[in-house]
Amino acid sequence: MTSVAVAGARTFRSLRHHHNYRVFFAGQVVSVAGSWMQNVALAWLVIELSGSPLALGALAFCRFVPFTVLGLAAGVVADRVDTRRLVIATQGAAMIVSILLAAVTLLDLATLPVVYVLATLGGVTLVFDASGRHTLIYQLVGRKELPNAVALNAGLFNASRVVGPALAGLIIAAVGTGTCFAINALSFLAVLAALLAIRADELVPVERAAESNGIVSGAREGVAWARGSRVAFPTLVVVAVTSLLGFNFHVLIPLLASDTLAVGPRGLGLLSSAFGVGALIGSLIAAASPIARARVVLGGGAGFSLVLVVLAPLTDIRVVLLALVALGLCFTLFLTTANSLIQLEAPAELRGRAISIYLFAVAGLAPIGGLVSGVLTELGGTVLSFSLAGAVGLAVVAWAALRLRPAAPLAIS
Repeated sequence: MTSVAVAGARTFRSLRHHHNYRVFFAGQVVSVAGSWMQNVALAWLVIELSGSPLALGALAFCRFVPFTVLGLAAGVVADRVDTRRLVIATQGAAMIVSILLAAVTLLDLATLPVVYVLATLGGVTLVFDASGRHTLIYQLVGRKELPNAVALNAGLFNASRVVGPALAGLIIAAVGTGTCFAINALSFLAVLAALLAIRADELVPVERAAESNGIVSGAREGVAWARGSRVAFPTLVVVAVTSLLGFNFHVLIPLLASDTLAVGPRGLGLLSSAFGVGALIGSLIAAASPIARARVVLGGGAGFSLVLVVLAPLTDIRVVLLALVALGLCFTLFLTTANSLIQLEAPAELRGRAISIYLFAVAGLAPIGGLVSGVLTELGGTVLSFSLAGAVGLAVVAWAALRLRPAAPLAIS
Protein backbone atom coordinates (compact mmCIF):
# COMPACT_ATOMS: atom_id res chain seq x y z
CA MET A 1 0.00 0.00 0.00
CA THR A 2 1.39 3.42 -0.96
CA SER A 3 2.06 6.12 1.59
CA VAL A 4 -0.82 8.18 0.12
CA ALA A 5 -3.21 5.25 0.55
CA VAL A 6 -2.00 4.69 4.11
CA ALA A 7 -2.52 8.36 4.93
CA GLY A 8 -5.99 8.26 3.39
CA ALA A 9 -6.95 5.17 5.37
CA ARG A 10 -5.67 6.76 8.56
CA THR A 11 -7.57 9.99 7.86
CA PHE A 12 -10.98 8.29 7.58
CA ARG A 13 -10.52 5.44 10.06
CA SER A 14 -13.39 6.50 12.38
CA LEU A 15 -15.83 6.29 9.47
CA ARG A 16 -14.51 2.86 8.46
CA HIS A 17 -14.53 1.33 11.93
CA HIS A 18 -17.70 2.63 13.58
CA HIS A 19 -21.24 2.17 12.22
CA ASN A 20 -22.76 4.67 14.63
CA TYR A 21 -20.29 7.37 13.66
CA ARG A 22 -20.99 6.77 9.95
CA VAL A 23 -24.72 7.21 10.55
CA PHE A 24 -24.22 10.36 12.64
CA PHE A 25 -21.75 11.80 10.13
CA ALA A 26 -24.15 11.19 7.22
CA GLY A 27 -26.95 13.04 8.99
CA GLN A 28 -24.72 16.00 9.66
CA VAL A 29 -23.66 16.28 6.00
CA VAL A 30 -27.05 17.79 5.20
CA SER A 31 -27.76 19.61 8.45
CA VAL A 32 -24.47 21.47 8.91
CA ALA A 33 -24.58 22.93 5.40
CA GLY A 34 -28.03 24.29 6.21
CA SER A 35 -26.74 25.80 9.44
CA TRP A 36 -24.03 27.70 7.55
CA MET A 37 -26.61 29.02 5.13
CA GLN A 38 -28.57 30.31 8.10
CA ASN A 39 -25.51 31.94 9.70
CA VAL A 40 -24.77 33.94 6.56
CA ALA A 41 -28.42 34.81 5.99
CA LEU A 42 -28.83 35.99 9.58
CA ALA A 43 -25.84 38.33 9.32
CA TRP A 44 -27.03 39.70 5.98
CA LEU A 45 -30.57 40.20 7.32
CA VAL A 46 -29.19 42.37 10.12
CA ILE A 47 -27.13 44.36 7.61
CA GLU A 48 -30.28 44.90 5.53
CA LEU A 49 -32.28 45.97 8.57
CA SER A 50 -29.65 48.31 10.03
CA GLY A 51 -26.45 48.72 7.97
CA SER A 52 -24.58 49.10 11.28
CA PRO A 53 -21.45 47.28 12.49
CA LEU A 54 -22.74 47.70 16.04
CA ALA A 55 -25.97 45.93 15.07
CA LEU A 56 -23.90 42.95 13.85
CA GLY A 57 -21.98 43.07 17.11
CA ALA A 58 -25.30 42.98 18.97
CA LEU A 59 -26.32 39.93 16.90
CA ALA A 60 -23.12 38.18 17.94
CA PHE A 61 -23.89 39.11 21.54
CA CYS A 62 -27.36 37.55 21.32
CA ARG A 63 -26.15 34.39 19.59
CA PHE A 64 -23.33 33.67 22.01
CA VAL A 65 -24.36 35.14 25.37
CA PRO A 66 -26.01 31.77 26.21
CA PHE A 67 -22.50 30.27 26.14
CA THR A 68 -21.42 32.88 28.68
CA VAL A 69 -24.39 32.34 31.00
CA LEU A 70 -25.16 28.64 30.51
CA GLY A 71 -21.96 27.14 29.08
CA LEU A 72 -20.61 25.55 32.26
CA ALA A 73 -24.06 24.36 33.31
CA ALA A 74 -24.46 22.67 29.92
CA GLY A 75 -21.31 20.65 30.62
CA VAL A 76 -22.72 19.42 33.93
CA VAL A 77 -25.93 18.38 32.16
CA ALA A 78 -23.95 16.52 29.48
CA ASP A 79 -22.10 14.60 32.21
CA ARG A 80 -25.38 13.49 33.84
CA VAL A 81 -27.90 12.63 31.11
CA ASP A 82 -28.15 10.38 28.07
CA THR A 83 -26.28 12.46 25.49
CA ARG A 84 -28.07 11.00 22.46
CA ARG A 85 -31.44 12.03 23.86
CA LEU A 86 -30.03 15.43 24.80
CA VAL A 87 -28.84 16.05 21.22
CA ILE A 88 -32.18 14.89 19.77
CA ALA A 89 -33.94 17.45 22.00
CA THR A 90 -31.57 20.29 21.14
CA GLN A 91 -31.67 19.59 17.39
CA GLY A 92 -35.47 19.59 17.49
CA ALA A 93 -35.49 22.91 19.34
CA ALA A 94 -33.05 24.42 16.82
CA MET A 95 -35.33 23.34 13.96
CA ILE A 96 -38.24 25.22 15.59
CA VAL A 97 -36.11 28.39 15.82
CA SER A 98 -35.26 28.11 12.11
CA ILE A 99 -38.95 27.71 11.25
CA LEU A 100 -39.76 30.88 13.20
CA LEU A 101 -36.94 32.81 11.46
CA ALA A 102 -38.23 31.69 8.07
CA ALA A 103 -41.79 32.68 8.96
CA VAL A 104 -41.04 36.21 10.20
CA THR A 105 -38.71 36.90 7.26
CA LEU A 106 -40.93 35.53 4.50
CA LEU A 107 -43.96 37.34 5.98
CA ASP A 108 -41.96 40.59 6.16
CA LEU A 109 -42.31 40.75 9.93
CA ALA A 110 -38.58 40.73 10.73
CA THR A 111 -37.30 43.56 12.90
CA LEU A 112 -34.04 43.83 14.82
CA PRO A 113 -35.68 43.02 18.21
CA VAL A 114 -37.44 39.95 16.74
CA VAL A 115 -34.23 38.74 15.08
CA TYR A 116 -32.27 39.25 18.30
CA VAL A 117 -34.80 37.27 20.36
CA LEU A 118 -34.75 34.36 17.92
CA ALA A 119 -30.94 34.49 17.71
CA THR A 120 -30.79 34.25 21.51
CA LEU A 121 -33.15 31.27 21.56
CA GLY A 122 -31.00 29.62 18.90
CA GLY A 123 -27.96 30.26 21.07
CA VAL A 124 -29.61 28.54 24.04
CA THR A 125 -30.24 25.41 21.98
CA LEU A 126 -26.70 25.54 20.59
CA VAL A 127 -24.95 25.72 23.97
CA PHE A 128 -26.58 22.52 25.22
CA ASP A 129 -26.30 20.86 21.81
CA ALA A 130 -22.56 21.56 21.53
CA SER A 131 -21.67 19.99 24.89
CA GLY A 132 -23.92 17.00 24.22
CA ARG A 133 -22.70 16.49 20.66
CA HIS A 134 -19.00 16.54 21.59
CA THR A 135 -19.63 14.07 24.41
CA LEU A 136 -21.63 11.86 22.05
CA ILE A 137 -18.73 11.71 19.59
CA TYR A 138 -16.59 10.11 22.31
CA GLN A 139 -19.31 7.50 22.82
CA LEU A 140 -19.49 6.85 19.08
CA VAL A 141 -15.77 6.07 18.59
CA GLY A 142 -14.03 5.70 21.97
CA ARG A 143 -10.80 7.17 23.30
CA LYS A 144 -8.34 5.80 20.75
CA GLU A 145 -9.99 7.35 17.70
CA LEU A 146 -11.40 10.48 19.33
CA PRO A 147 -8.81 12.87 17.76
CA ASN A 148 -9.61 11.45 14.33
CA ALA A 149 -13.38 11.75 14.82
CA VAL A 150 -13.07 15.30 16.17
CA ALA A 151 -10.98 16.27 13.14
CA LEU A 152 -13.37 14.58 10.69
CA ASN A 153 -16.27 16.38 12.31
CA ALA A 154 -14.35 19.62 11.90
CA GLY A 155 -13.71 18.63 8.27
CA LEU A 156 -17.42 18.17 7.66
CA PHE A 157 -18.15 21.45 9.45
CA ASN A 158 -15.65 23.26 7.28
CA ALA A 159 -16.64 21.57 4.02
CA SER A 160 -20.13 22.84 4.80
CA ARG A 161 -18.55 26.22 5.45
CA VAL A 162 -17.46 26.17 1.80
CA VAL A 163 -20.79 25.04 0.35
CA GLY A 164 -23.28 26.66 2.74
CA PRO A 165 -22.16 30.32 2.49
CA ALA A 166 -21.70 30.09 -1.28
CA LEU A 167 -25.25 28.76 -1.70
CA ALA A 168 -26.54 31.32 0.78
CA GLY A 169 -24.97 34.15 -1.20
CA LEU A 170 -26.68 32.96 -4.40
CA ILE A 171 -30.04 32.37 -2.71
CA ILE A 172 -30.01 35.70 -0.87
CA ALA A 173 -29.21 37.54 -4.08
CA ALA A 174 -31.99 35.67 -5.95
CA VAL A 175 -34.88 35.32 -3.49
CA GLY A 176 -33.82 36.77 -0.13
CA THR A 177 -32.79 35.51 3.31
CA GLY A 178 -36.08 33.85 4.29
CA THR A 179 -35.54 30.92 1.92
CA CYS A 180 -32.19 30.15 3.59
CA PHE A 181 -33.92 29.84 6.97
CA ALA A 182 -36.58 27.54 5.49
CA ILE A 183 -33.99 25.27 3.87
CA ASN A 184 -32.09 25.04 7.16
CA ALA A 185 -35.27 24.05 9.01
CA LEU A 186 -35.78 21.14 6.60
CA SER A 187 -32.13 20.06 6.92
CA PHE A 188 -32.59 19.19 10.60
CA LEU A 189 -34.71 16.20 9.57
CA ALA A 190 -31.57 14.44 8.32
CA VAL A 191 -29.63 14.65 11.57
CA LEU A 192 -32.70 13.76 13.67
CA ALA A 193 -33.20 10.63 11.56
CA ALA A 194 -29.52 9.72 12.02
CA LEU A 195 -29.69 10.17 15.80
CA LEU A 196 -32.73 7.90 15.99
CA ALA A 197 -30.91 5.27 13.88
CA ILE A 198 -27.86 5.05 16.20
CA ARG A 199 -27.46 1.63 17.87
CA ALA A 200 -27.54 2.41 21.59
CA ASP A 201 -25.95 -0.93 22.54
CA GLU A 202 -22.80 -0.04 20.54
CA LEU A 203 -22.16 3.27 22.31
CA VAL A 204 -18.99 3.40 24.42
CA PRO A 205 -20.09 3.48 28.09
CA VAL A 206 -19.02 6.53 30.09
CA GLU A 207 -18.86 7.29 33.79
CA ARG A 208 -21.59 9.65 34.91
CA ALA A 209 -21.09 12.37 37.50
CA ALA A 210 -22.78 12.00 40.88
CA GLU A 211 -26.24 13.58 40.68
CA SER A 212 -26.15 14.62 44.35
CA ASN A 213 -23.99 17.63 43.47
CA GLY A 214 -25.73 20.78 42.31
CA ILE A 215 -25.14 22.46 38.97
CA VAL A 216 -22.96 25.16 40.52
CA SER A 217 -20.78 22.77 42.52
CA GLY A 218 -20.50 20.49 39.49
CA ALA A 219 -19.33 23.41 37.36
CA ARG A 220 -16.81 24.42 40.03
CA GLU A 221 -15.38 20.91 40.01
CA GLY A 222 -14.74 21.18 36.29
CA VAL A 223 -13.14 24.63 36.61
CA ALA A 224 -10.90 23.41 39.44
CA TRP A 225 -9.64 20.57 37.23
CA ALA A 226 -8.93 22.95 34.35
CA ARG A 227 -7.04 25.42 36.53
CA GLY A 228 -4.86 22.64 37.92
CA SER A 229 -3.95 21.05 34.60
CA ARG A 230 -0.45 21.86 33.32
CA VAL A 231 -1.48 21.30 29.69
CA ALA A 232 -5.20 22.15 29.58
CA PHE A 233 -4.92 25.47 31.43
CA PRO A 234 -2.49 27.28 29.07
CA THR A 235 -4.26 25.71 26.09
CA LEU A 236 -7.59 27.10 27.29
CA VAL A 237 -6.08 30.53 27.93
CA VAL A 238 -4.75 30.70 24.36
CA VAL A 239 -8.14 29.65 22.97
CA ALA A 240 -10.03 32.13 25.17
CA VAL A 241 -7.84 35.18 24.52
CA THR A 242 -7.54 34.49 20.79
CA SER A 243 -11.29 33.95 20.46
CA LEU A 244 -12.12 37.22 22.23
CA LEU A 245 -10.96 39.34 19.29
CA GLY A 246 -9.97 36.94 16.54
CA PHE A 247 -12.91 34.54 16.16
CA ASN A 248 -15.57 37.15 15.35
CA PHE A 249 -15.90 36.13 11.71
CA HIS A 250 -19.68 36.46 11.92
CA VAL A 251 -19.05 40.19 12.49
CA LEU A 252 -15.85 40.89 10.57
CA ILE A 253 -16.34 38.95 7.33
CA PRO A 254 -19.78 40.50 6.60
CA LEU A 255 -18.25 43.93 7.28
CA LEU A 256 -15.24 43.08 5.12
CA ALA A 257 -17.67 42.21 2.31
CA SER A 258 -20.09 45.11 2.72
CA ASP A 259 -17.77 47.98 3.71
CA THR A 260 -14.06 47.34 3.07
CA LEU A 261 -14.40 45.43 -0.22
CA ALA A 262 -17.97 46.42 -1.19
CA VAL A 263 -18.67 43.07 -2.88
CA GLY A 264 -22.29 42.40 -1.81
CA PRO A 265 -23.93 39.11 -0.76
CA ARG A 266 -22.24 37.01 -3.47
CA GLY A 267 -18.88 38.34 -2.31
CA LEU A 268 -19.80 37.53 1.30
CA GLY A 269 -20.50 33.93 0.32
CA LEU A 270 -17.20 33.76 -1.57
CA LEU A 271 -15.19 35.15 1.36
CA SER A 272 -16.83 32.76 3.82
CA SER A 273 -16.22 29.86 1.46
CA ALA A 274 -12.52 30.75 1.06
CA PHE A 275 -12.09 30.54 4.82
CA GLY A 276 -13.94 27.22 4.72
CA VAL A 277 -11.59 25.79 2.07
CA GLY A 278 -8.59 26.47 4.29
CA ALA A 279 -10.40 25.14 7.33
CA LEU A 280 -11.26 21.94 5.47
CA ILE A 281 -7.60 21.42 4.52
CA GLY A 282 -6.58 22.00 8.13
CA SER A 283 -9.10 19.49 9.45
CA LEU A 284 -7.90 16.79 7.03
CA ILE A 285 -4.32 17.38 8.15
CA ALA A 286 -5.45 17.04 11.77
CA ALA A 287 -7.44 13.87 10.97
CA ALA A 288 -4.32 12.20 9.56
CA SER A 289 -2.45 12.68 12.85
CA PRO A 290 -2.80 9.79 15.33
CA ILE A 291 -2.14 11.94 18.41
CA ALA A 292 -2.96 15.39 19.75
CA ARG A 293 0.10 17.62 20.19
CA ALA A 294 0.36 20.84 22.19
CA ARG A 295 2.88 22.25 19.74
CA VAL A 296 0.25 22.05 16.98
CA VAL A 297 -2.02 24.18 19.17
CA LEU A 298 0.75 26.75 19.55
CA GLY A 299 1.76 26.66 15.88
CA GLY A 300 -1.83 26.92 14.70
CA GLY A 301 -2.57 29.79 17.10
CA ALA A 302 0.56 31.67 16.05
CA GLY A 303 -0.16 31.15 12.35
CA PHE A 304 -3.75 32.26 12.76
CA SER A 305 -2.73 35.45 14.57
CA LEU A 306 0.02 36.24 12.06
CA VAL A 307 -2.37 35.89 9.11
CA LEU A 308 -4.80 38.29 10.82
CA VAL A 309 -2.03 40.91 10.90
CA VAL A 310 -1.23 40.30 7.23
CA LEU A 311 -4.93 40.40 6.28
CA ALA A 312 -5.63 43.73 7.98
CA PRO A 313 -4.46 46.19 5.25
CA LEU A 314 -5.49 44.12 2.21
CA THR A 315 -8.08 45.53 -0.22
CA ASP A 316 -7.63 43.32 -3.30
CA ILE A 317 -10.28 40.59 -3.04
CA ARG A 318 -8.04 38.02 -4.77
CA VAL A 319 -5.31 38.44 -2.15
CA VAL A 320 -7.91 38.54 0.63
CA LEU A 321 -9.30 35.20 -0.55
CA LEU A 322 -5.83 33.61 -0.37
CA ALA A 323 -5.28 35.06 3.11
CA LEU A 324 -8.64 33.68 4.27
CA VAL A 325 -7.67 30.20 3.03
CA ALA A 326 -4.50 30.37 5.14
CA LEU A 327 -6.47 31.75 8.08
CA GLY A 328 -8.97 28.89 7.91
CA LEU A 329 -6.21 26.26 7.78
CA CYS A 330 -4.47 27.61 10.90
CA PHE A 331 -7.80 28.12 12.70
CA THR A 332 -8.86 24.49 12.32
CA LEU A 333 -5.49 22.97 13.19
CA PHE A 334 -5.49 25.15 16.29
CA LEU A 335 -9.01 24.37 17.52
CA THR A 336 -9.38 20.69 16.61
CA THR A 337 -6.10 19.82 18.30
CA ALA A 338 -6.98 21.88 21.37
CA ASN A 339 -10.37 20.15 21.56
CA SER A 340 -8.87 16.64 21.41
CA LEU A 341 -6.05 17.50 23.82
CA ILE A 342 -8.47 18.77 26.48
CA GLN A 343 -10.94 15.87 26.11
CA LEU A 344 -8.22 13.23 26.33
CA GLU A 345 -6.60 14.78 29.37
CA ALA A 346 -9.88 15.16 31.27
CA PRO A 347 -11.10 12.44 33.69
CA ALA A 348 -13.99 10.44 32.19
CA GLU A 349 -16.54 11.75 34.69
CA LEU A 350 -15.56 15.35 33.88
CA ARG A 351 -15.42 15.07 30.09
CA GLY A 352 -18.67 16.95 29.53
CA ARG A 353 -17.47 19.78 31.75
CA ALA A 354 -14.05 19.82 30.09
CA ILE A 355 -15.79 20.21 26.74
CA SER A 356 -18.05 22.95 28.12
CA ILE A 357 -15.03 24.88 29.43
CA TYR A 358 -13.38 24.57 26.02
CA LEU A 359 -16.58 25.74 24.33
CA PHE A 360 -16.83 28.60 26.82
CA ALA A 361 -13.30 29.61 25.84
CA VAL A 362 -14.27 29.47 22.15
CA ALA A 363 -17.74 31.03 22.32
CA GLY A 364 -18.43 32.23 25.86
CA LEU A 365 -16.45 35.43 25.33
CA ALA A 366 -17.96 35.99 21.87
CA PRO A 367 -20.70 38.36 23.16
CA ILE A 368 -18.01 40.70 24.48
CA GLY A 369 -15.73 40.09 21.49
CA GLY A 370 -18.52 40.73 19.00
CA LEU A 371 -19.34 44.07 20.57
CA VAL A 372 -15.64 45.01 20.83
CA SER A 373 -15.13 44.11 17.16
CA GLY A 374 -18.12 46.23 16.22
CA VAL A 375 -16.75 49.22 18.15
CA LEU A 376 -13.22 48.78 16.74
CA THR A 377 -14.62 48.58 13.22
CA GLU A 378 -16.64 51.75 13.79
CA LEU A 379 -13.44 53.49 14.95
CA GLY A 380 -10.86 52.18 12.49
CA GLY A 381 -12.54 49.77 10.09
CA THR A 382 -11.66 46.09 9.70
CA VAL A 383 -7.97 47.11 9.52
CA LEU A 384 -7.96 48.00 13.23
CA SER A 385 -9.99 44.93 14.23
CA PHE A 386 -7.77 42.42 12.39
CA SER A 387 -4.49 44.10 13.44
CA LEU A 388 -5.33 44.22 17.14
CA ALA A 389 -6.68 40.65 17.16
CA GLY A 390 -3.50 39.36 15.53
CA ALA A 391 -1.15 41.22 17.86
CA VAL A 392 -2.96 40.04 20.99
CA GLY A 393 -3.02 36.47 19.67
CA LEU A 394 0.73 36.40 19.05
CA ALA A 395 1.37 37.70 22.56
CA VAL A 396 -0.73 35.03 24.30
CA VAL A 397 0.78 32.21 22.19
CA ALA A 398 4.25 33.36 23.28
CA TRP A 399 3.12 33.26 26.93
CA ALA A 400 1.65 29.75 26.53
CA ALA A 401 4.82 28.46 24.84
CA LEU A 402 6.78 29.39 27.97
CA ARG A 403 4.18 27.71 30.21
CA LEU A 404 3.97 24.52 28.15
CA ARG A 405 7.70 24.01 27.64
CA PRO A 406 8.25 22.11 30.94
CA ALA A 407 4.81 20.46 30.86
CA ALA A 408 4.32 16.76 30.08
CA PRO A 409 2.83 15.21 28.14
CA LEU A 410 2.81 17.45 25.08
CA ALA A 411 1.25 14.69 23.01
CA ILE A 412 -1.72 12.58 24.08
CA SER A 413 -2.99 9.54 22.22
